[in-house]
Amino acid sequence: MDIRYFDINADGYSVRCKLFVGDRERTHDRVVICTHGFGGSKDLPSIQHFAEKFLGKDRHAAVIAFDWPCHGKDARKKLVLDECLAYLGLAVSYAREELGAQKVYNYSVSFGAWLTLAYLHRFGSPFARIALRSTGIRMADHMHDNVTADDLPKLERGKEVEVGFDRKMKIDQGLLDDLAANDIRRFEYFDWADDMVMIHGSEDAFIPLAEARAFAEDNVIELVEVTGSDHAFRNPHYMDQAIHTVVEFFAKK
Repeated sequence: MDIRYFDINADGYSVRCKLFVGDRERTHDRVVICTHGFGGSKDLPSIQHFAEKFLGKDRHAAVIAFDWPCHGKDARKKLVLDECLAYLGLAVSYAREELGAQKVYNYSVSFGAWLTLAYLHRFGSPFARIALRSTGIRMADHMHDNVTADDLPKLERGKEVEVGFDRKMKIDQGLLDDLAANDIRRFEYFDWADDMVMIHGSEDAFIPLAEARAFAEDNVIELVEVTGSDHAFRNPHYMDQAIHTVVEFFAKK
Protein backbone atom coordinates (compact mmCIF):
# COMPACT_ATOMS: atom_id res chain seq x y z
CA MET A 1 0.00 0.00 0.00
CA ASP A 2 1.32 3.42 -0.98
CA ILE A 3 0.59 6.59 1.01
CA ARG A 4 0.79 10.13 -0.32
CA TYR A 5 0.06 13.51 1.28
CA PHE A 6 -1.42 16.31 -0.80
CA ASP A 7 -3.54 19.45 -0.49
CA ILE A 8 -6.76 20.33 -2.28
CA ASN A 9 -6.48 24.05 -2.97
CA ALA A 10 -9.82 25.42 -4.18
CA ASP A 11 -12.45 28.03 -3.30
CA GLY A 12 -10.10 29.74 -0.86
CA TYR A 13 -9.51 26.53 1.11
CA SER A 14 -6.52 24.26 1.53
CA VAL A 15 -7.67 20.79 2.57
CA ARG A 16 -4.83 18.66 3.96
CA CYS A 17 -5.31 15.14 2.63
CA LYS A 18 -3.79 11.68 2.83
CA LEU A 19 -4.22 9.21 -0.04
CA PHE A 20 -3.93 5.43 0.35
CA VAL A 21 -3.67 3.35 -2.82
CA GLY A 22 -3.08 -0.31 -3.54
CA ASP A 23 -1.37 0.29 -6.86
CA ARG A 24 0.37 3.12 -8.68
CA GLU A 25 -2.37 3.79 -11.21
CA ARG A 26 -3.48 7.43 -11.59
CA THR A 27 -7.20 6.63 -11.59
CA HIS A 28 -9.32 4.49 -9.29
CA ASP A 29 -12.89 3.42 -10.02
CA ARG A 30 -13.79 3.11 -6.32
CA VAL A 31 -12.74 5.71 -3.74
CA VAL A 32 -13.61 5.83 -0.05
CA ILE A 33 -13.63 9.16 1.74
CA CYS A 34 -12.76 8.44 5.36
CA THR A 35 -13.36 11.15 7.97
CA HIS A 36 -12.35 11.37 11.63
CA GLY A 37 -14.15 12.61 14.71
CA PHE A 38 -13.80 15.72 16.87
CA GLY A 39 -10.20 16.22 17.98
CA GLY A 40 -8.85 13.59 15.58
CA SER A 41 -6.93 13.80 12.31
CA LYS A 42 -6.29 12.04 9.03
CA ASP A 43 -3.26 10.34 10.62
CA LEU A 44 -5.20 8.20 13.09
CA PRO A 45 -4.01 4.55 13.12
CA SER A 46 -7.64 3.43 12.78
CA ILE A 47 -7.91 5.17 9.39
CA GLN A 48 -4.75 3.48 8.10
CA HIS A 49 -6.00 0.16 9.44
CA PHE A 50 -9.24 0.58 7.53
CA ALA A 51 -7.35 1.51 4.34
CA GLU A 52 -5.18 -1.59 4.64
CA LYS A 53 -8.22 -3.85 4.99
CA PHE A 54 -10.23 -2.16 2.24
CA LEU A 55 -7.37 -2.07 -0.27
CA GLY A 56 -6.55 -5.66 0.63
CA LYS A 57 -9.94 -6.52 -0.88
CA ASP A 58 -9.59 -4.17 -3.86
CA ARG A 59 -6.03 -3.05 -4.65
CA HIS A 60 -7.25 -0.91 -7.55
CA ALA A 61 -9.33 1.31 -5.23
CA ALA A 62 -8.22 4.29 -3.13
CA VAL A 63 -8.96 5.85 0.26
CA ILE A 64 -8.83 9.59 0.96
CA ALA A 65 -8.63 10.93 4.51
CA PHE A 66 -8.46 14.63 5.31
CA ASP A 67 -8.25 16.97 8.31
CA TRP A 68 -11.47 18.75 9.19
CA PRO A 69 -11.05 22.52 9.69
CA CYS A 70 -9.02 23.28 12.85
CA HIS A 71 -7.89 19.65 13.13
CA GLY A 72 -4.57 17.95 12.45
CA LYS A 73 -2.42 20.04 10.08
CA ASP A 74 -5.29 22.29 8.95
CA ALA A 75 -4.44 26.00 9.10
CA ARG A 76 -7.81 27.31 10.28
CA LYS A 77 -8.27 28.42 13.87
CA LYS A 78 -12.06 28.81 14.19
CA LEU A 79 -14.52 25.98 13.61
CA VAL A 80 -17.34 26.88 11.20
CA LEU A 81 -20.00 24.42 10.02
CA ASP A 82 -20.18 25.64 6.42
CA GLU A 83 -16.41 25.26 6.05
CA CYS A 84 -16.60 21.66 7.30
CA LEU A 85 -19.25 20.86 4.70
CA ALA A 86 -17.16 22.60 2.02
CA TYR A 87 -14.17 20.38 2.85
CA LEU A 88 -16.26 17.24 2.39
CA GLY A 89 -17.58 18.53 -0.93
CA LEU A 90 -14.05 19.27 -2.15
CA ALA A 91 -12.94 15.74 -1.23
CA VAL A 92 -15.83 14.30 -3.25
CA SER A 93 -14.94 16.49 -6.24
CA TYR A 94 -11.29 15.43 -6.05
CA ALA A 95 -12.25 11.75 -5.97
CA ARG A 96 -14.36 12.16 -9.08
CA GLU A 97 -12.36 14.65 -11.12
CA GLU A 98 -8.76 13.83 -10.21
CA LEU A 99 -8.97 10.14 -9.35
CA GLY A 100 -11.68 9.29 -11.88
CA ALA A 101 -13.91 7.57 -9.32
CA GLN A 102 -17.06 5.99 -10.72
CA LYS A 103 -18.25 5.26 -7.19
CA VAL A 104 -17.45 7.27 -4.07
CA TYR A 105 -18.06 5.80 -0.61
CA ASN A 106 -18.07 7.43 2.82
CA TYR A 107 -16.81 5.95 6.08
CA SER A 108 -17.08 8.49 8.88
CA VAL A 109 -16.81 8.54 12.66
CA SER A 110 -18.54 10.53 15.43
CA PHE A 111 -18.36 14.25 14.52
CA GLY A 112 -17.46 13.26 10.96
CA ALA A 113 -20.51 10.99 10.82
CA TRP A 114 -22.75 13.85 11.96
CA LEU A 115 -21.21 16.16 9.34
CA THR A 116 -21.86 13.54 6.66
CA LEU A 117 -25.53 13.43 7.61
CA ALA A 118 -25.73 17.23 7.66
CA TYR A 119 -24.13 17.25 4.19
CA LEU A 120 -26.70 14.76 2.89
CA HIS A 121 -29.58 16.87 4.11
CA ARG A 122 -28.22 20.02 2.50
CA PHE A 123 -26.79 18.70 -0.76
CA GLY A 124 -28.08 15.16 -1.28
CA SER A 125 -25.86 12.10 -1.39
CA PRO A 126 -22.95 11.69 -3.83
CA PHE A 127 -22.05 8.38 -2.18
CA ALA A 128 -22.67 4.84 -3.41
CA ARG A 129 -22.70 3.65 0.19
CA ILE A 130 -22.19 5.23 3.62
CA ALA A 131 -20.92 3.68 6.86
CA LEU A 132 -21.15 5.68 10.09
CA ARG A 133 -19.47 4.65 13.33
CA SER A 134 -20.26 6.12 16.76
CA THR A 135 -22.47 8.74 15.13
CA GLY A 136 -22.86 12.03 16.99
CA ILE A 137 -26.63 12.40 17.32
CA ARG A 138 -27.04 15.57 19.46
CA MET A 139 -24.07 17.50 18.08
CA ALA A 140 -25.06 20.93 19.45
CA ASP A 141 -25.22 19.41 22.94
CA HIS A 142 -21.98 17.49 22.49
CA MET A 143 -20.14 20.64 21.38
CA HIS A 144 -21.64 22.65 24.24
CA ASP A 145 -20.32 20.00 26.65
CA ASN A 146 -16.78 20.73 25.42
CA VAL A 147 -16.98 24.27 26.83
CA THR A 148 -15.67 24.69 30.38
CA ALA A 149 -17.86 26.16 33.10
CA ASP A 150 -15.58 29.21 33.22
CA ASP A 151 -16.00 29.82 29.48
CA LEU A 152 -19.78 29.41 29.30
CA PRO A 153 -20.53 33.03 30.36
CA LYS A 154 -18.11 34.28 27.67
CA LEU A 155 -19.86 32.17 25.04
CA GLU A 156 -23.25 33.53 26.10
CA ARG A 157 -21.91 37.09 25.76
CA GLY A 158 -20.99 36.43 22.14
CA LYS A 159 -17.27 35.85 22.75
CA GLU A 160 -15.14 33.16 21.18
CA VAL A 161 -13.86 30.38 23.44
CA GLU A 162 -11.38 27.57 22.95
CA VAL A 163 -12.22 23.86 22.98
CA GLY A 164 -10.38 20.73 21.99
CA PHE A 165 -7.87 18.19 23.21
CA ASP A 166 -4.25 18.17 22.00
CA ARG A 167 -5.09 21.01 19.64
CA LYS A 168 -7.37 23.86 20.68
CA MET A 169 -9.79 25.60 18.31
CA LYS A 170 -12.10 28.59 18.61
CA ILE A 171 -15.87 28.30 18.59
CA ASP A 172 -18.67 30.77 19.23
CA GLN A 173 -22.41 30.79 19.81
CA GLY A 174 -22.91 31.01 16.05
CA LEU A 175 -21.46 27.51 15.65
CA LEU A 176 -23.73 26.09 18.35
CA ASP A 177 -26.72 27.79 16.69
CA ASP A 178 -25.75 26.29 13.32
CA LEU A 179 -25.38 22.82 14.84
CA ALA A 180 -28.79 23.14 16.48
CA ALA A 181 -30.39 24.39 13.25
CA ASN A 182 -29.00 21.31 11.48
CA ASP A 183 -30.17 18.79 14.10
CA ILE A 184 -30.13 15.51 12.16
CA ARG A 185 -33.01 14.17 14.27
CA ARG A 186 -35.34 16.63 12.54
CA PHE A 187 -34.51 15.41 9.03
CA GLU A 188 -35.41 12.30 7.08
CA TYR A 189 -32.87 9.98 5.47
CA PHE A 190 -35.20 7.40 3.92
CA ASP A 191 -33.95 8.10 0.39
CA TRP A 192 -30.47 6.83 1.30
CA ALA A 193 -31.26 4.36 4.08
CA ASP A 194 -30.78 1.24 1.94
CA ASP A 195 -27.20 2.30 1.25
CA MET A 196 -26.31 3.20 4.83
CA VAL A 197 -25.13 1.26 7.87
CA MET A 198 -24.51 2.53 11.38
CA ILE A 199 -22.11 0.86 13.83
CA HIS A 200 -22.27 1.67 17.52
CA GLY A 201 -20.74 0.31 20.72
CA SER A 202 -22.96 -0.81 23.58
CA GLU A 203 -20.68 0.93 26.11
CA ASP A 204 -20.43 4.29 24.33
CA ALA A 205 -20.40 6.80 27.21
CA PHE A 206 -20.46 9.87 24.93
CA ILE A 207 -23.30 8.93 22.59
CA PRO A 208 -25.56 6.34 24.24
CA LEU A 209 -26.54 3.36 22.14
CA ALA A 210 -30.20 4.22 22.74
CA GLU A 211 -29.76 7.47 20.78
CA ALA A 212 -28.22 5.62 17.83
CA ARG A 213 -31.00 3.03 17.95
CA ALA A 214 -33.71 5.68 17.92
CA PHE A 215 -32.14 7.51 14.98
CA ALA A 216 -31.59 4.30 13.01
CA GLU A 217 -35.16 3.10 13.65
CA ASP A 218 -36.67 6.46 12.71
CA ASN A 219 -34.86 6.34 9.35
CA VAL A 220 -34.94 2.56 8.74
CA ILE A 221 -31.13 2.40 8.70
CA GLU A 222 -29.35 -0.86 9.53
CA LEU A 223 -27.63 -0.63 12.93
CA VAL A 224 -24.83 -3.01 13.89
CA GLU A 225 -24.41 -3.04 17.67
CA VAL A 226 -20.98 -4.04 18.95
CA THR A 227 -21.40 -5.44 22.45
CA GLY A 228 -18.73 -4.21 24.85
CA SER A 229 -17.24 -1.47 22.69
CA ASP A 230 -16.73 2.13 23.84
CA HIS A 231 -17.07 5.28 21.74
CA ALA A 232 -13.56 5.09 20.25
CA PHE A 233 -13.57 1.30 19.68
CA ARG A 234 -10.27 1.14 21.57
CA ASN A 235 -10.34 -2.64 21.84
CA PRO A 236 -8.61 -3.95 18.67
CA HIS A 237 -11.08 -6.83 18.41
CA TYR A 238 -14.05 -4.45 18.30
CA MET A 239 -12.27 -2.17 15.83
CA ASP A 240 -11.60 -5.15 13.56
CA GLN A 241 -15.27 -6.08 13.80
CA ALA A 242 -16.34 -2.56 12.81
CA ILE A 243 -13.89 -2.36 9.90
CA HIS A 244 -14.89 -5.80 8.63
CA THR A 245 -18.54 -4.68 8.65
CA VAL A 246 -17.69 -1.58 6.60
CA VAL A 247 -15.47 -3.38 4.08
CA GLU A 248 -18.10 -6.06 3.47
CA PHE A 249 -20.88 -3.47 3.19
CA PHE A 250 -18.95 -1.51 0.57
CA ALA A 251 -18.11 -4.69 -1.36
CA LYS A 252 -21.80 -5.30 -2.04
CA LYS A 253 -22.19 -2.24 -4.29
